Amino acid sequence: MQTISDYQGYFLEYLSEKTLEKEPKNLYEPISYILNLGGKRLRPTLTLLTAEIFGSSYKESLDAALAVEIFHNFSLIHDDIMDDAPLRRGKETVHEKWDINTGILSGDAMLINAYQLFENYEGETFRKLAKLFTKTAIEVCEGQQYDVDFETRDDVTIDEYLKMIEYKTAVLVGAAMQMGAIIADASEDCASSIYDFGRLLGLAFQLQDDYLDAFGNPETFGKQVGGDIIENKKTFLYLKAIEFSSKEERKQLEGLFSLNPEDPSEKIQMVKDFFESTGAKERTRLEIASYTQKAFDVLEAISISSEKKNVLRVFGEQLMNRSV
Repeated sequence: MQTISDYQGYFLEYLSEKTLEKEPKNLYEPISYILNLGGKRLRPTLTLLTAEIFGSSYKESLDAALAVEIFHNFSLIHDDIMDDAPLRRGKETVHEKWDINTGILSGDAMLINAYQLFENYEGETFRKLAKLFTKTAIEVCEGQQYDVDFETRDDVTIDEYLKMIEYKTAVLVGAAMQMGAIIADASEDCASSIYDFGRLLGLAFQLQDDYLDAFGNPETFGKQVGGDIIENKKTFLYLKAIEFSSKEERKQLEGLFSLNPEDPSEKIQMVKDFFESTGAKERTRLEIASYTQKAFDVLEAISISSEKKNVLRVFGEQLMNRSV
């Protein structure tokens, strides 16, 4: 087995070969811009890795990996428009650098381009990849709508929130891994199990993202720290703080989440203090560890070598302890 950084390198090399320089520039330049902003390349790396875990060459899965990365970044362009986010990976978001209409249209083109890449696979492999991608794409849209709906609701439950992040984030991680298994012609059981492993890791990943949004280092996190608080998003941190707060604390926290001050710095700090004093900060860390362990439990039952399991286990541990 090769290292995670090896697969990241292979993917980045392929991405650079496929970067679009076409007319009209205002359609394709934003696509190249967001695809080259950096990021962890988590999903495409997992596609390449999984293909080799089940006996194929990573080269066979490069187009599927690229499709996953393009789709992911398409969703980020549209998410940033909906959230009016100024930064993505420490740089201007597409709609800020260009305009909203350009962001919408370039995002649409990315979604179409992602589908086009699956045309490079034939027969049953194409059918399985396309079916999984379509299922995943609509779930991501459903997750995004739940996220939007929750902003105006005061009765969001923990279970509802977990379903939202499963659809918005975790299913794409699972699909990225299952695509590698499909390309390697792995058994149905193995393909299903590796999907579950990825989905559970994806849940841990998103909870960690929520945690870092409040408590991350702005110099390494790449996004605006406190962005979820500014947008009054009912994250796991918020819901846990509500669950374990006193009546007076709950009233204060809900009051803060009804405000949209011009300078949000004081609001952010007050909310973070609530997250700490109610124990929500520590409970979120425990939940991240719990989902990571559930993923490892699934991993143990998959029919692959101990060496291959260890590569995936180390990857999961790195995700759980990341700071970016």
